[in-house]
Order: sequence, then structure tokens, then C-alpha cells
Amino acid sequence: MEIMRASEEWQRAGAYSVRIQGMNRQHHISLRDEFDDRDCDGTKYIVILDDGYPVATCRFYEEDKERVVIGRVVVLPEYRGRGLGAQVVEEAEKWIAELGYKTIHIDSRLKTVGFYEKLGYVHLDDTVIRSGTFDCVRMGKKI
Repeated sequence: MEIMRASEEWQRAGAYSVRIQGMNRQHHISLRDEFDDRDCDGTKYIVILDDGYPVATCRFYEEDKERVVIGRVVVLPEYRGRGLGAQVVEEAEKWIAELGYKTIHIDSRLKTVGFYEKLGYVHLDDTVIRSGTFDCVRMGKKI
């Protein structure tokens, strides 16, 4: 397995491929809803490759000068349970720290809250946010 910080368009295509397979196909989320105005040049992506094939991804973007938001954490179904979700988030955290940010926010689906808690994220409040077809809560972590 190889972890890639996607900075070029061909590398970002790997992130998009995982999201199409893992969200669009599996959860029937339209391409318009999966790909939003945050999918642009300023957004950073992490992609895990298995023998060159993209299998896991996440993205992050600046919320303000001290905070970023991690989102679109996706692992292909056949690769789940191998720790790849944690690996993409942890690699994003390293990159975020290198860029000098202090805080990370994540809008976690209700069913994945435990995953983020294991990575050190805490609830910022109990408000449930509707994000597309998912109910989410805002979580955060200082780095």
C-alpha cells in the first residue's frame, strides 16, 4: 500500500474514483451531491493506492487561518476493516500540522462517531447536521 498526497490533477482523480465507487455507487449519492464547491485547487487530498489502484481517500480544506475541515473519508467496501480510514485521516493530520493549522473539524456521520473518537476527536456540540443523505455531528481535534 502506498499513501499519496495528491497535488496534481491525475492524483486527485484517484480520490474522485474512490468517492464515485464508495459513495455514488454504494449509497446512490448523485455526482452533483458528492462533488461540491470544495472540490477545487485549494483542497488537499490523501489517496491510498493498492498496487497503483486507489482504494481509500479523504480531503481537507481551510475553514479559517487556524482551522481546516477533513471530509469525504471513503474506503472502498472490499478494503474496509484494514485500518485504511485511520491511515488517510492520520496522513491528513500530518500534512495539516506541517501547514501550520491548529484545529481540525469533521462532520461525522452518526454511525462513524466511534471511529473518530478512537482517533482523538471530540464532540463540539450535540447538534445533528443534515449533510446530503446523512445525519452528522461536528467533531474536532487540536493538533
